Formats: sequence, structure tokens, C-alpha cells
Amino acid sequence: MIDFESRFGKCPMYYTMSVVEGKWKWIILWEIYKAEIIRYNKLREELQPIAHRTLSNQLKELEASKLIHREQYNEVPPKVEYSLTNKGKTLIPILDLMYQWGEKHINK
Repeated sequence: MIDFESRFGKCPMYYTMSVVEGKWKWIILWEIYKAEIIRYNKLREELQPIAHRTLSNQLKELEASKLIHREQYNEVPPKVEYSLTNKGKTLIPILDLMYQWGEKHINK
């Protein structure tokens, strides 16, 4: 019997979905894209009712996938900003198409 990873591990669609899976990742990327650079608290405010832990975990995963950049400023109070990396920016055409599709079909 062939397991899932053996069958789909090298599949480009599987790779893409594994990088951006999760309820919040697409919308996090969209919000960062719209803002260009956004601080953590502003992002959390935009994404209410997201839980702090969920947002933190999703941001860590997006950073590990090199889709977003995290800039930490060592000052008081601490300041953290997020932006899209060049790799993350390559998802913008997909995000834009998803937005257009939703706009067209949301009330139908």
C-alpha cells in the first residue's frame, strides 16, 4: 500500500497547500500585502477574532516558509513588524484572483 507522502510528496499542488494550509494563512498574507508593513498588534486587530496563539503560530509558520519577514526592533516597548518576502509576493496574483472570485460569488 502506498502512503500519502510517497504518492504526493513531490506534487507541486501538495507542496503549495502544505505551505499555506490553515484557516488564517491566506487572510494573514492578504492583510500584510495590503499594509505592506504591519505591526503585530495592528494585524491582530485587523484579524479579530483570531486568538493570540493562533496568530503567533501562523506567523511563525509563514516565516519558516519564507513567505513573510519578521523585523524585531529592540526598544521599549518592543516593536515587531511583518512584511512579505519576495517569495511571499509571488502569491499575490493568486490572492488577487481569490479576492476577485469571492467578490463575484459572495452574494450568489
